[in-house]
Amino acid sequence: MKLSDMALQLGGALEGDGQIEIRGVAGIGEAKPGDISFVSNPKYAPLAEKTRASAVIVPEEWTSECPAALIRVPNADEAFAKTAALFYAPPPLPAVGVHPSAVVAAAAELGSGVRIGPLCVIEAGANIGGGTVISAQCYIGHKVQIGEGCQLYPQVSVRESGRIGDRVIIHNGTVIGSDGFGYSVDHDGVRTKIDQTGIVQIGDDVEIGANVTIDRARFGKTRIGNGVKIDNLVQIAHNVTIGDHAVIVAQTGIAGSSSLGSRVIMAGQSGATGHLKIGDGVVVGAKSAVTKDIAAGEYVIGFPAVPAATFKKNQAGIALLPKLKKRVAALEKRMSLLDKEL
Repeated sequence: MKLSDMALQLGGALEGDGQIEIRGVAGIGEAKPGDISFVSNPKYAPLAEKTRASAVIVPEEWTSECPAALIRVPNADEAFAKTAALFYAPPPLPAVGVHPSAVVAAAAELGSGVRIGPLCVIEAGANIGGGTVISAQCYIGHKVQIGEGCQLYPQVSVRESGRIGDRVIIHNGTVIGSDGFGYSVDHDGVRTKIDQTGIVQIGDDVEIGANVTIDRARFGKTRIGNGVKIDNLVQIAHNVTIGDHAVIVAQTGIAGSSSLGSRVIMAGQSGATGHLKIGDGVVVGAKSAVTKDIAAGEYVIGFPAVPAATFKKNQAGIALLPKLKKRVAALEKRMSLLDKEL
């Protein structure tokens, strides 16, 4: 594709030779002639200065040197995602209809254009919306409702009565609606399982990564809002509520009955204890542990999580401890000498 045509599709301002033929996409450090790359963060400017890419997508305000042709756009990340899609050939989908090896209950309802892959099991009462793709070896439980235009990758399990909205993507190995971790304890410390009678409800335009577990509620709903993006290896416990457009990054764990507001970001390996309220727009830093409620708009980090400014001051204080130790030792030595003089 000619670079000028690409700039036109992206609505960007072209600087350089529009006749360059673009044959692929690559990272700014690995790109070669014929590739287009992108830079959105100024810290990658040194790589842009020596890139071998034929063209680079940059923000409109970009000022650093770059030997390649440039396409200036308002949002370089978004523009590069659109560009990458032009060169990506997705794997073939299962054929429309039901694969001969799949087991679909007579009482299940399949919408128009549904694709059911090999070795899937669709239980009685399940309802799958039009255009949805259920890939190989998926399990769709009793009375599950799945909306239109969804894609479930291989070996996804959706347990009984789960509800999934439209245009939801769920990646390999994820389990929706497993039992919540709930037990009663007697005076001898023996635990007896408490039935988890609720469901999981997932909104529209949600994407859930690989090997995620979302537990069904003890009663009522575990709810994932519209537009939520969940990375791989995340655990969401029973009766958790996650607001619209939140982002939950890899290896995060959220304990039972906690509530996250809209646009919350939980960074990698962070966690929240149970029965907490995390307000709208909160950012929880990587490896942080939330142990109490957080007001809307806060940025917290640490173990336990505290406001980022407090965390930075504390860390700066810790860095001064070796000097403080030397000063205390020197003072103790002087005091000892003074004691001897007296």
